[in-house]
Amino acid sequence: MDIRPRRSALYMPGSNARALEKARGLPADMLILDLEDAVAPDAKETARRQVTEALAAGGYGSRELIVRVNGFETPWGRDDVAAIARCRAHAVLLPKVESAAVVCEAADLLARHGAPESLRLWCMIETPRGVLRAAEIAAAHTRLAGFAMGTSDLAKDLHARHVPGRLPLIASLELCVLAARAHGLAILDGVHLDLDDAEGFAAACRQGAELGFDGKTLIHPKTIAVANEAFAPRGEEIEFAEKIIAAHAEAARKGQGVVVVDGKLIESLHVAEAERLVALARAIRARE
Repeated sequence: MDIRPRRSALYMPGSNARALEKARGLPADMLILDLEDAVAPDAKETARRQVTEALAAGGYGSRELIVRVNGFETPWGRDDVAAIARCRAHAVLLPKVESAAVVCEAADLLARHGAPESLRLWCMIETPRGVLRAAEIAAAHTRLAGFAMGTSDLAKDLHARHVPGRLPLIASLELCVLAARAHGLAILDGVHLDLDDAEGFAAACRQGAELGFDGKTLIHPKTIAVANEAFAPRGEEIEFAEKIIAAHAEAARKGQGVVVVDGKLIESLHVAEAERLVALARAIRARE
């Protein structure tokens, strides 16, 4: 898994040309240019054209650019993938993925339309069947780079309630984190629908970070700063990680396998996580 900031991933409707322009100046780590849920059926063709034109024009800086296409059961899905294959996007996001076969079909479509190897696939996991097959989906293809949780659709299908703490969704969230990490994928938490619930949103971000997500999908620019803060390594975490790296290197120089730092026993597994945190903090600083 590549180490890059994915703290905030903002959905932007592809049918809204003004939003696509505004996105060039927003501090989100990722932009999900949407051709699916945010676009009415009679605007699908316009949205696809506007997104491809916006990508061709560039100006999005270091932001990771993902295009969410329509499903293959719709009249637009395969044409969406074909259109994005040779654009300046970083990835194609497939909605409501429930099988490895869909991932493989999308990968074949990209290859047939001349997509570079660097153009990756992401999967929305947002149905009970998708959650139960998350491990199969995560192993589907080498072009796959990450999962994005669709918690709104998932809660609907589960007949679950949106409650503080998200207890009805915890099992599904952790199953998907397990599948993603087992196969070296990134994973993004689902959206928080209540834009007036600032406290609840902040709590959901903290919970997502604690569960192991890389960042959170967002539906409004005003939520970017909170997500960026919640999913970034904290100052004390970075300081301790640097201590771990230095102490372990010194111990290794002396032929010692373990070392104690601030009363905590440190082994190689702790060093690997410390190095990841430091690299992530460095990448965030470089972006800012």
